[in-house]
Amino acid sequence: MHKSFFIIILFILQTTVIRSQTITVLNVEDKQPIPAAHILIKDVEHGEEKLFLTDDKGKAQLSGFENLNGKYLLSLSFIGFKKLTDTLNGLTSKTYLLAPEKTILNELVVTAQYAPNSSEKAVHKIKVIDSKKIEAIGAVNLHDVLSNELNIRLSQDNILGSSMSLQGISGQNVKILLDGVPVTGRMNGNIDLSQINMNNVERIEIIEGPLSVNYGTDALGGTINIITKKSQKQNLSFVSDNYYESIGQYNFSGKAGYKHKKNLITVSGGRNYFDGWRPDEKHFQLEKVRVADSLRYKNWKPKEQLFGTLYYSHFFNELKLGYAADYFFEKITNRGLPRLPYFETALDDYYTTKRMNNTLNLNGKLSKYYYLNFTAAYNHYERIKSTYFKDLTTLEQVLTENADDQDTSLFNTLMTRGSISSTRDSVKINYELGYDVNQETARGLRIKDMEQVIGDYALFGSAEYKPFTFLTFRPGLRATYNTSYKAPVVPSLNIKYDVPIGTESNSSLAFRFSYARGFRSPSLKELYFYFVDINHNITGNQNLKAEQSDNYNLSISLNKTKSQRVSKLDLSIFYNYIHSMIALAQASGTQYTYFNIDKYETRGLQLQNEFAIKHFKIATGAAYIGRYNQMGNKKSPDGFEYSPEARCNIFYEWHSQNMTFALFYKYTGKLAAYALNENDELYKIQVQDYHSADATLSRAFIKKSIILTAGAKNLFDVKNIRGIASGAAHTASSNTMAVGMGRSYFFKITININSKN
Repeated sequence: MHKSFFIIILFILQTTVIRSQTITVLNVEDKQPIPAAHILIKDVEHGEEKLFLTDDKGKAQLSGFENLNGKYLLSLSFIGFKKLTDTLNGLTSKTYLLAPEKTILNELVVTAQYAPNSSEKAVHKIKVIDSKKIEAIGAVNLHDVLSNELNIRLSQDNILGSSMSLQGISGQNVKILLDGVPVTGRMNGNIDLSQINMNNVERIEIIEGPLSVNYGTDALGGTINIITKKSQKQNLSFVSDNYYESIGQYNFSGKAGYKHKKNLITVSGGRNYFDGWRPDEKHFQLEKVRVADSLRYKNWKPKEQLFGTLYYSHFFNELKLGYAADYFFEKITNRGLPRLPYFETALDDYYTTKRMNNTLNLNGKLSKYYYLNFTAAYNHYERIKSTYFKDLTTLEQVLTENADDQDTSLFNTLMTRGSISSTRDSVKINYELGYDVNQETARGLRIKDMEQVIGDYALFGSAEYKPFTFLTFRPGLRATYNTSYKAPVVPSLNIKYDVPIGTESNSSLAFRFSYARGFRSPSLKELYFYFVDINHNITGNQNLKAEQSDNYNLSISLNKTKSQRVSKLDLSIFYNYIHSMIALAQASGTQYTYFNIDKYETRGLQLQNEFAIKHFKIATGAAYIGRYNQMGNKKSPDGFEYSPEARCNIFYEWHSQNMTFALFYKYTGKLAAYALNENDELYKIQVQDYHSADATLSRAFIKKSIILTAGAKNLFDVKNIRGIASGAAHTASSNTMAVGMGRSYFFKITININSKN
């Protein structure tokens, strides 16, 4: 009897000890839990290692060890925090406080990765723009963020919006993703960057060069993946952002979130309003709308944007299910000048855009060694142009009868994408297998038969082979069936070589080489466009092939960390050759259609350096990019035309005063390109160089619940730059291109209200 009772007591005590083996990981600054922190525990005697991850409360239950009283080595790590190690004489409950790494230059990335990974460990060269820089630059939209990046050149159309080029390749060959889902609504092949708001963005990941194996069409010149915020520390959270800029920009956005156990729901939305701009307007002046005289016309058109997002997520062990519903509305008003002879009428254009996106994501660990990524999405895009004849004496207006004045473009996209990858650190081969299905529907008066559907069905895969710990090979392949054109098989090869530097574990040298085949599928417009009337005769070509490219990229990265100093040096060289480019050309008589007749090449180099010491960080860089055109049988007479770029960014965080100062500078060099005139003659375009710079100062109050930011944009007061066109008949003409609205000043107040857990 006594013996049985003693055994029961021992069992209860042992069970209590086992249940009490809990490691808790908190942030040393605010004592908030750190979810998904890595806890590596090694049994010193037997050499056994086990990896644990903390839950949303920062806790991890230790299990699976036979000897609870043995000696163990514990290692704690999480991206953005200093690594912590400890020696344990027996496994017992313990709480650890991790300190944020103020000077870290290494970020977590997900684009084209088998699982979330450090950017330094990734085989691809990935550039990350974090939320600190987005906030410091006072960015309203994606155009504002990319304006400071090397190898990216922006252009502005005050109706079609903002577009870009990457590595000298136009924006129609750059894939733009929102949480891994392609952004729909390309006008003339480009996504309007000013329509992508930054109010809820966590970071932006940029990969230069083709990612067609992973993401299919359009990922020929590069991929930009915008990652939104999907987590919060507190149970209840409310954020309000209020922004004013002296050119007539008034923005408001808000976000409310509720977290309960493994569930999170957030609702966000806002309004951006811009009242338009003319060169003669004064700063800080609220101008009344002039509806009946010449001042009604604005060089930069008035614009209103409304947007909202509903997001819900739930954790199933190590799998996360998320659903997001987004809505976007934009209206651009283009008021025309009063018309001759009596200036009592005008033609006004209205451009209305609507976007609705629904996205379902399931990602995370299927097991200890396998990671799942699944996405399903439905996207709706609609753009309507309406032209009115307006009587300026009565202010009445009616739609014009000219068919060219009215236009509607409507696109619906249904996509699903999934992949399973192995993520074993201790093996030589890991792999990823996936599928990608896209179906796009286009409707419009200028689409053949008023509606067309194109389907794209692909399988893709890659493998990472590590014959040695310092050498990685990743070959990849994508095979596609398309319902409207013959899709190419796309290969890729990435190689990463890590060079040990002496015995210093805090220094690294990495070489990355990649070859990739990229492609851009013909758009529905290029395949099925139909616009024939008394003034036009343009038709699509259903026999078009996909544009294809060969890309070569070599980069060298040197990282050094010593005490509070961190430095990072990157040198990259690239070459792109695009053939079978699609161009509009004369077919016969007055008929024009699209052909695969052009070729294009770019090459260049880029050097960047980042240095951080304690709370000071400076980033400098320069790029030199060459472009070569061949349009039909006409080649650029001067060969490659080169354009330089340079930039310098400075950050300083004054922690004792909760203040941050930032300065952003970029030089954009002269650009030369070639085009064909109406007589099918080659002529050269030279675009003037210019300097741009922004500066901001922010300060936090009341434990960062209120953040005030003030800044100046476009310090060099750039408005327009000259573009000179030299014709084939030895004539030249000069016009201006819009770049900015001159120097402006902005103020922003952010209010954070959070509950205590």
